[in-house]
Amino acid sequence: MLGFVLRRLGHAGAVLAGVHLLTFALFFTLHTPDDMARQNLGSKRLTEVQVVQWKAARGYDRPLWHNDQRTGAAQLTDTVFWLRTASLLQGDFGPPDAQGAGDIGDELRQRMAVSLALAGPVVVGLLGMSTLLAAGLAWARHTRAEAWGLALCGVLLAVSTLFVLVFGQAVVAGVWRLAPASGFVPGGEGVRFLVLPVVLAVLARLGGEVRFQRAALLEALDSAPVRAAQARGLSAARVMGQCVLRQALVPILTSVGNSVPTVVLGSVVVEQFFGLPGLGAYVVDAIAAQDFAVVRSLVWVGAVLVVGTNALVDLACAWADPRVGRSP
Repeated sequence: MLGFVLRRLGHAGAVLAGVHLLTFALFFTLHTPDDMARQNLGSKRLTEVQVVQWKAARGYDRPLWHNDQRTGAAQLTDTVFWLRTASLLQGDFGPPDAQGAGDIGDELRQRMAVSLALAGPVVVGLLGMSTLLAAGLAWARHTRAEAWGLALCGVLLAVSTLFVLVFGQAVVAGVWRLAPASGFVPGGEGVRFLVLPVVLAVLARLGGEVRFQRAALLEALDSAPVRAAQARGLSAARVMGQCVLRQALVPILTSVGNSVPTVVLGSVVVEQFFGLPGLGAYVVDAIAAQDFAVVRSLVWVGAVLVVGTNALVDLACAWADPRVGRSP
């Protein structure tokens, strides 16, 4: 197991290094600091002095990869690449390009709290509801209840997320007035602004997740250990809980665990629609303002989130099935 953990950590480090190198090359090679300065300053009569001052204020006035004016290790360390890499590893994202004031790290921490407050209940609720419904459909196979359940899942898959959000907001917030339509306030009062987005986000993803888990559970139902448990006369609840779910736990954990980064960073529509100041809204604002420092920071945060989540999912799968953690 220790070797499995060390291999996963090595893979995670290699992936993060590759993502950082590729991101830096794309942002600074295809779009030079001079281009960034001219786009952010936006003046038709820019002088070279203004461009130099803009780059110096953001640390872009050094060579990108190699500093020929330095000697020794400073040729590599006194570069934009090294300084940006070192600051990222220290959690220092620096100021945004567009405003030139403030700190991206502080903004990320505040918005991450909102995104996690939205994503956490969505992931937990999706795991619980999809597993419960999938288990019911798998056990009731070849019945009318299964047919109606699959039809409902098909409807949820066919309906777009935007329609679910619009319809849910109009009915629950507009007609029934059971929840705020949009907005957010920090602290405990912010919970009432998250209930409706969480419920609708789970509902929008429920159809596909239930069908996937049902397929995994049906495969487990036909396995030899499950048939042996049924032959011993165990109750349906014990067979489903102790045998079937255990057999299908690895694909279920993998599917739900891999959805965490998508829920956290990909909830652009939900956050924009309900006025939540999360990471999704932040990246939309950064792209609109052509703030490349913010976009690069969010790419790095997304990479860390994906790699970290995958590592935790691998460990959970190795716990659920010890064969996963064995060396090949």
